[in-house]
Amino acid sequence: LDPAPPQEVLDAANRLRYRDFCLVALMTTEAEPFPDNWIYIHDPGTRAGRVQNFGSWSEDMVVPGTTCLGVEYFCFEGDDIWEMSSEDAVEMAKNEMAKIGLIDPDKVIDGVKVRVPKAYPTYDLEYEPAVETIREYLSTFQNLQACGRNGLHRYNNQDHSMWTAILAAFNLAEGMSYDVWSVNTEEVYLEEGELVDALLDVDLVR
Repeated sequence: LDPAPPQEVLDAANRLRYRDFCLVALMTTEAEPFPDNWIYIHDPGTRAGRVQNFGSWSEDMVVPGTTCLGVEYFCFEGDDIWEMSSEDAVEMAKNEMAKIGLIDPDKVIDGVKVRVPKAYPTYDLEYEPAVETIREYLSTFQNLQACGRNGLHRYNNQDHSMWTAILAAFNLAEGMSYDVWSVNTEEVYLEEGELVDALLDVDLVR
């Protein structure tokens, strides 16, 4: 921004913390190694925290006769998992998934590691006043909307994050005044509320 925000706003932004994330995609000729969309992993002998089966989300996401597993590692930027090469990460993920019986490692035909910085906003003792300072400053702009996990520094799920983006778009494109910050706050927002019912009937493409 030019001019830059006040120093207190910059200080508040610098106080926010995040958990980073690495996804290791394993392509396998096993069309359905497991039927679930995702599985949380609690085996103390593995470092992966969750694995997704993208073929279970939609067959259009994979080549017929194969699937892609997204093995997820929660980490911090700069630690050993973050810095690990793609080749080593693929080998680790393949071995861990084989160890807990989810895949046949001999059927893995390719793999790649993807780093996702600032994937998870962290809730610590200082985040609420910091977010409030930033929110008050952003409210002075008429042509700027914050949305999504990082825009609101809120650990929303994907549905809530997309919903905040839709409301932000309505505010900018249609001159609406929806409170994006109220999404996923139990006392204010309900997915089955009148607002959602009304907007679901709106033609979003013009």
